[in-house]
This record gives sequence, structure tokens and C-alpha cells, in this order.
Amino acid sequence: MDDTLIGLLDRNADHAARFEGRFDDVQDGQSPDAVTVCCSDSRVLGDHMWDNTDPGHLFSCGNIGNRVVQRTEAGHVVSGDVLYPLAHAGTDMAVVVGHTGCGAVTATYDALTEGVAEPPGIQHCIDLLAPQLEAGVEALSADLDRSAAINRLVEYNVDRQVEFLLESDDVPAGIDVVGTVYDFQNVYGDRRGEVHVINVDGDRDVGLLRAAHPDVDDRIRRLWTY
Repeated sequence: MDDTLIGLLDRNADHAARFEGRFDDVQDGQSPDAVTVCCSDSRVLGDHMWDNTDPGHLFSCGNIGNRVVQRTEAGHVVSGDVLYPLAHAGTDMAVVVGHTGCGAVTATYDALTEGVAEPPGIQHCIDLLAPQLEAGVEALSADLDRSAAINRLVEYNVDRQVEFLLESDDVPAGIDVVGTVYDFQNVYGDRRGEVHVINVDGDRDVGLLRAAHPDVDDRIRRLWTY
């Protein structure tokens, strides 16, 4: 058997030994406190970034570009992966988690600026991101280097995903929607792995957000005001 799979199963055995008694209260149902929508990038540790060890606490979704948008015959709608806990499990918060140096945002930027194409499966994902990022690409300052431009578009993408959730009639009323960025490149500060809040229910004004949320004011920051 492949060494990679053997290693995964060994780690799972350790996991099962630690968690065996933690499913008693949730094995027959779930009511997660939040649904998180993270990029599926291998450097983005969806549960570990919150130090989550409680089954039933978070409904974790992952895809390239931390998208909440799904294309159907009815048009663009909120992805069922994200909508399910909000509509059926009593979850009242959605957290969109972008990350520094996002490859999906980079690929979308390249598609919009250079016409770079990807294999169909990846292109499908880019095609979902591109309409939302196009105005952001046009608004970028010409003096930004590539890395700085991408990290500003990461914020722009998170904002658009938050906006899509807030504007959807399918999302129940009263849901809190938070936009964040996971930083493993020391872009926002000197601690890699921190999550920084950039958007709460569509509000992007750092000063107002800090005043409204003083308990986490040191974690509220943005690279780009537009």
C-alpha cells in the first residue's frame, strides 16, 4: 500500500483514539454554530485555524477561491454546501475565509488580464469568480506589484462572496455574515496563521468595525479601501 495512505490511516487511528468519546452529543444530529467557507488550498487548515476540536461546532466547506456561488439551471445561487446548515441546521453565522496568495484569485486575475485558460474543471471555477472580480481588477492601482495586487483581490473576492450571501433570498433572515482573510505570509502582521476580519455584514469600514467590535479590534484590518 502507498506510504502516503498508510501515513493518513495511522494519523486517523490517532484521531479516533482521541475523539472516540466526543461524538456522544452529536452522533444523531447537528446544529453547528457557524458555517465556514474556506479555500481548499493545502496551506489553509480549515478547522485547525480555529483550534476546533469539537465535533458539531463548525460546518466546514472548502473549494478553490472560497466561493459561495454555484451555477444551476436557475442561474447563480448560493452553493448548497453553504446553504444547508443555514437553512436546515439552525446555524446563524457564515464566515467566508480568503487567504493571502490565493491561487484561485491569481488564476482569475491572469484569466482577466492575460486571457490565460485552464482545464475545463478549473476553468469552471474561474468562470464563477471572474464576473465578481472583474471590477476589482480594473480598480487596482497601476503601481502595485503582482503580489500586492493579488492580496487586494483576495479581499475583494471575500467582499463579493459576503455580498452574495447577504443579497440571496435563500439565506434565512438574521444570519450574520463575516468576511476574513487567513494570513500565512505576514501580510497583515507578524503572526503567520492569524485570521483577520475585513467585513461584517457588508460593512468594510475598519474604524466603524473596530468601534462596534472592541473585543477583537486588533484583528480587524484591511489592505484595500475602495
